[in-house]
Amino acid sequence: MELYIDVRSGAPIYDQIYTQIKTQIISGALAENEPLPSIRGLAKELRISAITTKRAYDELEKDGFLYTVAGKGCFVAPKNVELLREENLRQIEAHMARIRALAAACGLGREELWEMLSMTEEDGI
Repeated sequence: MELYIDVRSGAPIYDQIYTQIKTQIISGALAENEPLPSIRGLAKELRISAITTKRAYDELEKDGFLYTVAGKGCFVAPKNVELLREENLRQIEAHMARIRALAAACGLGREELWEMLSMTEEDGI
């Protein structure tokens, strides 16, 4: 598992860890029941506080992406199809909001957006 911390991004470090691990779980880069690095080990590797790493792991567990086994560590939770569907819907809604903003900036209306969507379907995109 590779994680990158961008101290200039303005995003909290725990959120960067959370987002990157969640993305790897959703994409399948991290398999179900795969062990994650220990909290202290990851903190040492990233040169951050163990408290920051713990917060990211706690959020991932709360959201159903990880589970903890006492004395063994944290593991990737089995994929919850409904949870993944909700995450994908959230991402689609975010993209749609961006599309609406771009369309408004270009003066595009609903008809033109539908036409563009139809063209992407015809192109197999």
